[in-house]
Amino acid sequence: MGDLTGVIFSSDKRKHLLLLLKSGPRTWEEIKTSLKVTSSGMLPQIHILENEGLVIRSGKDYRLSDLGMLIVYFMEPLVSTLASLDNNKKFWKEHNIGAIPFDLLKRFSELKSLNVIECAMEESFEPHAQFLNSIRQSSSVKGISPIVHPRYPQFFLDGAQHGKDISLILTNNAFNKIKKEYYPYLEEGLKYGNASLYVYHGDIHFAFIVTEHYFSLSLFFHNDVFDSKRDLVSTDPSALAWGDDLFSYYRVRSERVTSLEDSG
Repeated sequence: MGDLTGVIFSSDKRKHLLLLLKSGPRTWEEIKTSLKVTSSGMLPQIHILENEGLVIRSGKDYRLSDLGMLIVYFMEPLVSTLASLDNNKKFWKEHNIGAIPFDLLKRFSELKSLNVIECAMEESFEPHAQFLNSIRQSSSVKGISPIVHPRYPQFFLDGAQHGKDISLILTNNAFNKIKKEYYPYLEEGLKYGNASLYVYHGDIHFAFIVTEHYFSLSLFFHNDVFDSKRDLVSTDPSALAWGDDLFSYYRVRSERVTSLEDSG
C-alpha cells in the first residue's frame, strides 16, 4: 500500500470519486456524468484506488471498500473544512477564530456555504440591510454580542412586541451599557414572555445571530478591534444547527436576567 495521504489528496479526481461513492455504488456512466470526467482521465485514477484497496468493482458498479468507507468518514469533514477556509482565505487569515469555543470550532466543517458580506465604507457603522431584513422575516432570533449598536435596543424590542421569540446573550459590559443608556427599552423588553436576556460573565470576542433561516457571524481582528464592515452569512441548515449549538453553549454558562432590580 502506498502513501494514502498522497493517493487521496494529490488528485482531485480521486478525492471527488471517493466522496461521490460515500452515498452508494455508482456505475461508470454515473461517475462520468456526476464528476464530468472522461474515460482517459478517470480510469487510471480508479485503478490506483482499486490497487490501494479503497474502491471495489462489483459487476457494473464501483463502490467503496470497508477501508475506503472508514477513510472517507474521516476525510469528508477535513475536505469541507478546507473548502470553507479556502473560499474566504483572506478573511480567516485576518480574523481571530480562536475566540470561538474549541468544541464548536472542531465542527467547522458544518459551516457550509459561508459568504462574506461587506458593507460600504460610509455604512460601516450601520447594520447591513440583509441582516436586518432577515431578522424581520424571522419568528425566532438568537443572538450573542459583546457590543451595543444604537439601533439594536429599539429593533429587538419591536421584534418582541410583534411576537417574535427573542433570546439574547450579552457580556457584562454590553449589558451595563444598555442598562445605563437604554433603560426604558430594557425594562419594557423584560416584560414579554417571548423575550429572554442572559448575561455572560466573561469575554466574548465575536457577535452572531441565528434565526430559523439565517446565520450571521462577526469576528474581531487579531488586534482585538471589532470588524464592523464584514459578516459571514449562511442559510445552509447545517450552519443554522451549528449556530443553535453555539448559542446553547453560552446560554448554559450565562445568568438569565429577569429583573433589573436584581441585576446589580
